Amino acid sequence: MTKEQTPTTPETAGPRPRRLTYAAALTALEGLALTVGGVWVLVLGLTGDPDDRRQAVTLGVTLVLLALLPLLAARGLFAQRSWSRGPSVITQIMALPVAYSLLQADSIAIPAGIAIAAVAIATLVFLINPATTQALGIRGPGSAPDQK
Repeated sequence: MTKEQTPTTPETAGPRPRRLTYAAALTALEGLALTVGGVWVLVLGLTGDPDDRRQAVTLGVTLVLLALLPLLAARGLFAQRSWSRGPSVITQIMALPVAYSLLQADSIAIPAGIAIAAVAIATLVFLINPATTQALGIRGPGSAPDQK
């Protein structure tokens, strides 16, 4: 591996920018929220009286499994791994339609939609910030080293 291909390790990386730390924390928060929501639905599905127990259990397990993506991405962002930005961006893009659908409801779900949208947009802004990109060792198009 050349020096440009060697993954950045915490020992060789520079100080982590605050925006990268914020992006990692918000991504971890989303993963934690998905985990808590999934466990809550799972417990209610198993102990309560749902319309369809199988559907409730499936939803709970799905939410817990979906939580793995942002949790792994947050861990990678904290460790300044370049691969971690992609899963975090995907998480934010998936959160935006959820927020939009909650904002269309005529219920108490509207504040949740506002919170989800705010966190997703803020995290996207932190992730595309040049300081974050540089700290993760991500180069833009056309900035690859010359191969002669």
